[in-house]
Amino acid sequence: MDNNYSIDGYRFKLTIGEMYECRGSVCYDDDHDELPEPGLWIAANKLAARLGEGWEAIYSEKGWCEVVKS
Repeated sequence: MDNNYSIDGYRFKLTIGEMYECRGSVCYDDDHDELPEPGLWIAANKLAARLGEGWEAIYSEKGWCEVVKS
């Protein structure tokens, strides 16, 4: 497992535990909930697929996407 992955121009860094994270721009849905930028979300899902079974992409506030071991 590498400490960093670059996917579609986004750089995901390994943090504490089994979690990779990357921050992009903040976007909003119709209800004004925060979402990550679409390209970052796609990249996070590609990384989860690359890492294999048991990994999933999630997002939190302020444009952060994480890829975590579930």
